Amino acid sequence: MKLTVAIAQIDIALAQPDINQLTVAQYAQKAGEAGVDVLIYPEMWRTGYALEQLVNLADEEGVKTQDLLSQLARQYHINIIGGSVATRQQDAFYNTMFVYDKNGHQVSTYNKLHLFGLMAEEKFISAGRTTNVFTLDGIPSAGAICYDIRFPEWLRTMMAVGPQEILYIVAEWPIQRIAQWQILLQARAIENQAFVIAANRVGHDDDNIFGGRSLIIDPLGHIVGQASDTQEALLIRTIDISQEQAIRGEIPVFNDRRPTLYH
Repeated sequence: MKLTVAIAQIDIALAQPDINQLTVAQYAQKAGEAGVDVLIYPEMWRTGYALEQLVNLADEEGVKTQDLLSQLARQYHINIIGGSVATRQQDAFYNTMFVYDKNGHQVSTYNKLHLFGLMAEEKFISAGRTTNVFTLDGIPSAGAICYDIRFPEWLRTMMAVGPQEILYIVAEWPIQRIAQWQILLQARAIENQAFVIAANRVGHDDDNIFGGRSLIIDPLGHIVGQASDTQEALLIRTIDISQEQAIRGEIPVFNDRRPTLYH
């Protein structure tokens, strides 16, 4: 089976959700016109890391974001990995990913599990507690957010269920650690024998410069698509899921695991 995936590598206007929502809609239109199957956005695309302003900026129960992503998925008939946005859920704030199928139906919600101290995330945001596995176009998939990729045991927890065939990653990853971003993602692809589709942002906020380099990586760790480190782009590639199945047949990593010993 072949799947055409698109990464919206965008700049994000800090604390300006109206501007960012327009950008997201523009990229959905571009992806729809290109006939892609899946579109993925970066982390915290609605507001950026304006954490001290979450009382005013966080999306209440994610309603505005969900309405927008559902409408775009339905209008352009594309599956959407909705990056992530700051949401208020009851009395707490979360870094939340929403996933939609081509009919605009929500298939998954995920609150970021690992909070990043260097960006003071844990001071403002609560950590999630659930996995993020779902099916898009019949393909078992999983999704994670930025700092999560430094915890391979967490990603394996999700990828081993099924096992999953695609791992979607959304991020705001700074330029000074962009080499590690690439290495970590290639490792996650190889060890899980899965495609990794990873969206990062470009541009800067008051404290950080972000490194772009959104990536599409095959199960052998080969980079089949890479965006610029500095420029906005819609990165589009067609991947062949049967390639992954052939690799897993040769090296049955998931069959050979001994999870009872992994403590």
